Amino acid sequence: TGRKSGEPRSLPLIYGEADGAHVIIASKGGLPTHPVWFLNLQAKPECDLMVGARAMHARARVAEGEERDRLWKQMAKIYPPYDDYQKTAGSRTIPVVVLDPID
Repeated sequence: TGRKSGEPRSLPLIYGEADGAHVIIASKGGLPTHPVWFLNLQAKPECDLMVGARAMHARARVAEGEERDRLWKQMAKIYPPYDDYQKTAGSRTIPVVVLDPID
């Protein structure tokens, strides 16, 4: 949901799965600022996902520490350019976002 407009937003993202949750990377191609969708999730962490034909509701959180390191490595195996993006992002640590399912 747009943090300013309140309107629903939809976009396709590369994702992984870990511990019953979905994982996405807020890389913005290595640019020095976070993507708008990440800012929207920070403002309103509850979101709806469509994974294939399956719809679900989730709450977003940013992975930290060991969890972030582990999930980053997992996602970089799925999409290797993430490692290059982190190098070009400068001082910005690219967020690893965990989408925990909500019943």
